[in-house]
Amino acid sequence: MSDHPPIEVYAEIDSTNAEARRRAEAGESGPVWITANRQTAGRGRRGRAWSTETGNLAATLLTTTDVAPAEAAQMSFVAALAACDLADIFLGPEAARLKWPNDVLIHGRKAVGILVESGARDDGRLWLAIGIGVNIAHAPTDTERPATSFAEHIAGAPPKPADAIEVLASRFEAWFKIWMTQGFGPILEGWTRRAHGLGERCEARLPSRTLSGIAEGMDTDGALRLRLDDGSVQRITAGDVFFGGA
Repeated sequence: MSDHPPIEVYAEIDSTNAEARRRAEAGESGPVWITANRQTAGRGRRGRAWSTETGNLAATLLTTTDVAPAEAAQMSFVAALAACDLADIFLGPEAARLKWPNDVLIHGRKAVGILVESGARDDGRLWLAIGIGVNIAHAPTDTERPATSFAEHIAGAPPKPADAIEVLASRFEAWFKIWMTQGFGPILEGWTRRAHGLGERCEARLPSRTLSGIAEGMDTDGALRLRLDDGSVQRITAGDVFFGGA
């Protein structure tokens, strides 16, 4: 018996997150992983395009929860830890690091993007579409920050998407069970242990302004603590954070 929800594979689709949304709005509750060998209209955070070429992995978990939206947002950190595990399993321990809020970096360059979307159901519960895009065989070149792929760090052939999703789904299930039974504490601890840039200077680009300071860590609600030059601490709840070239 599988230790994760069922996995469905499409040869090509517009977007796995879009498919999850369509199913959720039609009443489907999951859980089910929706994957595609190629996306024609993949999306990342803040409406950015996300390219999925053949050999890469595009996967979205459609599921339903009873928790409040603010708490459900913690699932993005669960997904980040699962994707970090995926990279470490195929590339070796400590190959991957996590940059707030949920980018997975391999040797300083982005290899995984995560997009969590949600909506209210008629029964009062919340549907979640937890999208994870992994650059396995290819990395885009026209990106805002440096990107990489698993293939660039493996001597032989990179894993096949079908093998990668099995590992990713299993690791997500393991972290999800920890979150469900023990709360956000172990997730925060796991994220902090693998965090990129803590104690370093960074730039936080927010919708209305840009702030610079030292990244001190993540609060229990997922916000990043940024120590500004005047000594005050600014909590960053949404935005893009840049550390040097990453």
